[in-house]
Amino acid sequence: MALSDEDVREILRIIDESPLAELRIQTEGFSLQVRKGRSADGPPLPPLPPAGPLAAGPLPAPPLTPAGPRTTPAEAASPPPAEAAPDDAQTIASPMLGTFYRAQAPGSPPFVEVGTRVAPDTIVCIIEVMKMMNSVPAGASGTVIEVCASNGQLVEYGERLFRVRAGGAG
Repeated sequence: MALSDEDVREILRIIDESPLAELRIQTEGFSLQVRKGRSADGPPLPPLPPAGPLAAGPLPAPPLTPAGPRTTPAEAASPPPAEAAPDDAQTIASPMLGTFYRAQAPGSPPFVEVGTRVAPDTIVCIIEVMKMMNSVPAGASGTVIEVCASNGQLVEYGERLFRVRAGGAG
């Protein structure tokens, strides 16, 4: 699969708008390594292993953990903070551009429904970016009062995903 200059520009735009700090893409005859936030005199990226035959089909999703996607300590606060909505509800916003999924897999129950009590580290959804599954924590405590995005919908950075009524969740 060959990537055009426009494809590379789009990949770089997505990375620039996401909380990801590093991305490596390797296809037959093409390798792209991007790292944000590194000074010019910082350590270089380690080389990628030699390209082998590409497997057919999508890559498996990484296991989901309450900690969300792997990040460096400086990026630990990657999702935008939940903001107060006019009726004292908080908004859980998308931390990145990608495809919104309410459940871990097709046919699985959603992570949360209206009425579900959440804590800041409760996983509420997945956002897929270039076949990478990124779990999204609530970032707020309370009860889900609205699901604002549709399953499988493309969402943008900062777009409202859920609304949560404040209150202690345990």
